[in-house]
Amino acid sequence: MAQSTALFGVGAPNGNYYQGTVEYAPNLPWKGVIPLASLISKRFGLPTSLTNDANAAAVGEMMYGAARGMRDFIMITLGTGVGSGIVANGQLIYGHDGFAGELGHTIILPEGRLHWGTGARGSLEAYASATGIRLTALELLDKHQSKTSLLRNIPVEQLESHHVFECAQEGDEIAIEVFEYTGKVLGMALANFVMFSSPEAIVLFGGPTKAGELIMKPVRQHMEENLLPIFRNKVKLVFSLLKESDAAILGASALVWEKK
Repeated sequence: MAQSTALFGVGAPNGNYYQGTVEYAPNLPWKGVIPLASLISKRFGLPTSLTNDANAAAVGEMMYGAARGMRDFIMITLGTGVGSGIVANGQLIYGHDGFAGELGHTIILPEGRLHWGTGARGSLEAYASATGIRLTALELLDKHQSKTSLLRNIPVEQLESHHVFECAQEGDEIAIEVFEYTGKVLGMALANFVMFSSPEAIVLFGGPTKAGELIMKPVRQHMEENLLPIFRNKVKLVFSLLKESDAAILGASALVWEKK
């Protein structure tokens, strides 16, 4: 959250830009509709502007990061969930109700993995988030029980996506396969997104991007393979230039600037 002389800017999961509310966020313990903007305004006596956290990150990226100068791009945030912000013709797409851009909840694999928060099956978030990477690792460890793996040295309840990355760096076959599969699913999804809005670039942000080419190579391959010829080799696939520790602050401050 960033303060200016005029207002507060807030980026929050399932944030409604028009209403200033956080609504039914599947990855937060809050229930129902939370009037967060009005609560902050009452507490500090300043107007407050709120949007989805990935939307705020997209505005921040457009002002301070890899999307500077771009008028058409998609921001994908990979963390506990998968968020997104869509910019077209220089404008962030909010939709009629403020919730446009929930690309993480689009169904990529019909009848696929059950999402822990929404109950949907086969959504992108169930595979490409840090949580999804952990679940893929557990599935592959069970599938390849005869294979040795450094991942087996980590108690199941403690296994996290960063362990998968560390083991992949050591050449662990199952850990590498996790990123290949994750990249495949994410790449297929990005192909759909490209054919929807024809962006100049897709900017990836968040913890899983630290895997670098381990995830980027299969993402790029499967994105291009699933595109129509008219879209191939046109869309840049880049990592965010914003520091992970600063992204929320920069995104919220950019939201304040956008609102002025």
